Amino acid sequence: MSNSQRGLGQWLRVWLPVVLGIAVIAMESTEFMGADHTSGPLRWLCEHLVGPIGDARWEFVHNFIRKTGHFIGYGFIGLAWLRAWWMTLPRSRFLHDALLALLGTALVASADEFHQTFLPNRTGKWQDVLLDCCGAIALQALVYVFMRIKAPKKLVRAA
Repeated sequence: MSNSQRGLGQWLRVWLPVVLGIAVIAMESTEFMGADHTSGPLRWLCEHLVGPIGDARWEFVHNFIRKTGHFIGYGFIGLAWLRAWWMTLPRSRFLHDALLALLGTALVASADEFHQTFLPNRTGKWQDVLLDCCGAIALQALVYVFMRIKAPKKLVRAA
């Protein structure tokens, strides 16, 4: 196997999760995934799990589900970025990689919200970018705490 093939394989192993995460976000950032299209299927699923939900309450529940999806989804995007930077920059500190991951997450979230301003049934909100970044920070903090407990030596890398 040539060095270029090994290099491509390494690049794919490291960065493919980030690319796939961005692709999922791009697919979700469409008219079809707007609140007006997700309400029916999500309501059907929720009502089959917990019983009937009134219209006023459903509005709150639906918004909660969508915002929780932002938080968790972008939390995992942030982890994909963190993993990629951690593997790409072997001498960097966790905080440095986490900041780069947060920057990547913020750029993707900003592009997503900007794109949504052009769709008739979507709105781009800076508050969603903030929520997305909070999800990334929260999951990165959980990883940091886990690593401090389970593998503290991995956090100490030669700078």
